[in-house]
Amino acid sequence: MRFDTESIKNLPEQTQEWPGRTDDLQPLPDHGETSYTGRGRLEGKRALVTGGDSGIGRATAIAFAKEGADVAIAYLPQEQDDAEETRTHIEAAGRRAVLIATDQRTEQANIELAQQAVDALGGLDILVNNAGYQMAQESLSDITDEQLRQTFETNIFAMFNLTKAVLPHLGEGASIINCSSIQAVDPSDTLLDYASTKAAINNFTVNLATQVGERGIRVNAVAPGPIWTPLQPATKPSVKDFGMNAPLGRPGQPIEVATAFVYLASDEASYVSGTVLGVTGGKPVF
Repeated sequence: MRFDTESIKNLPEQTQEWPGRTDDLQPLPDHGETSYTGRGRLEGKRALVTGGDSGIGRATAIAFAKEGADVAIAYLPQEQDDAEETRTHIEAAGRRAVLIATDQRTEQANIELAQQAVDALGGLDILVNNAGYQMAQESLSDITDEQLRQTFETNIFAMFNLTKAVLPHLGEGASIINCSSIQAVDPSDTLLDYASTKAAINNFTVNLATQVGERGIRVNAVAPGPIWTPLQPATKPSVKDFGMNAPLGRPGQPIEVATAFVYLASDEASYVSGTVLGVTGGKPVF
């Protein structure tokens, strides 16, 4: 598997309106559309991936499909175009794609999302809580109450509510994978609220793994470092030096994170639970 790593060094300056569009990124990110080859590691599995329209979510959905899973993706209604592109690649892999447009910031939305995914796929084996909101601010005083609520409702409340709604449908061998971040342990000054939610995700992961372990359900998290997705130019004042301070000297491609989700979802990780797996370009997550 070969990744395009040189094109995302010294990124050109660019901005987007949140939540951002994949097609407007310069350069386009690698979601594994052609670079990833599946090996049947998720054959017959059924997965729900939130934030599956773009970035890490799209790459994970594509990789899951190439590994043999049917995939439902959840996304904001304004991201329909990106979601349709993800559908194209899931179906090109010969798997079923289910698109569910929703705003996950209420409990009822997550109850309905879980039921729609279960009904459409005939059950669930894998839940990926990937959807997130991030907006950089220079100081605490710049974080409005509206932004604070959106950050916690999207990153924390949605994860709690969707996981609670999905759990009754999961059986032995099922896998829950949350999207944490290097920000949980190495927070940027400008991402105070976002980093706080990612630290909470780590604790949620470890605690839930203990609760559901006796049912044979595994719970883990992936902690990405700087990854080239629409979230970056839509939430940061500058992307020129994005990822260049990572030990590997560059940001990562979305597919480079998706491979970690594949591992944790597969039977290869049958004895891995309560773990936060870093994909950070060399920065430690503990």
